[in-house]
Amino acid sequence: LDDGRGRLVTALPLADLVEPVSVALKFAIVGVLYLFLAWVARSSVVDLGRGAVGAVAPGVVAGVGLSGGGGGEPRLRVERAIGHHPGDEYDVGPGAVIGRGAQVEIQIEDPYASGKHARLVRQAGVVIVEDLNSTNGTFLNEEPLVGAQPLQLGDRIRIGDTEFTYLDD
Repeated sequence: LDDGRGRLVTALPLADLVEPVSVALKFAIVGVLYLFLAWVARSSVVDLGRGAVGAVAPGVVAGVGLSGGGGGEPRLRVERAIGHHPGDEYDVGPGAVIGRGAQVEIQIEDPYASGKHARLVRQAGVVIVEDLNSTNGTFLNEEPLVGAQPLQLGDRIRIGDTEFTYLDD
């Protein structure tokens, strides 16, 4: 090919141009994948950090449909539990531990419950529920409980086949 000045110019074959672009795109895709994985890992760590013991969830205000808003004493009503009658109620008081062990305030006979399975704690007019590293986990409204969570009127706590409803009116 002539460049217009009388010099001969050779064109690079298309294959020689495509290969570096292909390699660059592969590295870009791998880079984006690693960034995505780093973002997922960071989000997971942040979410786990929100469940710190003694922490009240941001934006929780007593009296807005949460525990302490009904003016009554917080309590758990049995919906179903081995050895308990549906409708039985347990006062939470300043706090309570639920489990199969002898050293708990609310003792359940559920084979899926740990000795000390879950804890309820009153903080700033709000009742917080947290799993105590139990083997089978605790469920709040049929979702696995992660970290400490504030309870709202009518929330359901399930441990194995045992289920309670949270009341404070």
